[in-house]
Amino acid sequence: MKYMPVLVVNMMEGRTDDQKRSLVENVTNAVCESLKCESHKVKIIINEMPGNGYAIGGKLMQDTDEKYKKR
Repeated sequence: MKYMPVLVVNMMEGRTDDQKRSLVENVTNAVCESLKCESHKVKIIINEMPGNGYAIGGKLMQDTDEKYKKR
């Protein structure tokens, strides 16, 4: 039995719906090509993190990333 692929994408918030549509379409196509499965079997979960919910090097993104400092 083949199980459906489930992919989780963790990314910073701020992408447009069109960017997310493009992402899931392209990722789905790549998975289908690689795994030889049908697109309706590919599940993608997008987790968007705010700048205060992600850190690099001991610092919150909102404290290091210029686009968050401008908010």
